Amino acid sequence: MGIKKIVFIVLGCICLALGTVGVVLPILPTTPFYLVTACCFARSSDHLNSWFKGTKLYKKHLDSFVKKEGMLASTKACILTTVTILMGIGFFFMSRKGIWIPCIILAVVWIAHMIYFLFFVKTIQQKDYSHVERTVKRGK
Repeated sequence: MGIKKIVFIVLGCICLALGTVGVVLPILPTTPFYLVTACCFARSSDHLNSWFKGTKLYKKHLDSFVKKEGMLASTKACILTTVTILMGIGFFFMSRKGIWIPCIILAVVWIAHMIYFLFFVKTIQQKDYSHVERTVKRGK
């Protein structure tokens, strides 16, 4: 096994752990960590990739997004709230020290993030998403 595969497996496992902690801890965003996990596992091992895509967590948080169907409003709200809080904390501390160029960069990134999730990621209604929940409950 090459070094590249090992690095992707380790990074994927770390992101999987952080994403799973983010399910219960609102300060960590679940979906971005799971996206990185999916990318890392896809590049490292077919077995890990298949396993991860078969988990309930993947199906609940990422499956519809990866299939370009969109995201639940609650998932989008959680992501946007977490990002806003974390970037706001960074902005607050940098602005207190008078570090304005990183503040401007952070504000631009935040605005781009908001525009992307609000206008380019389709919002799925809960009833449209019920087929995924049934699949998750059955374990398929």
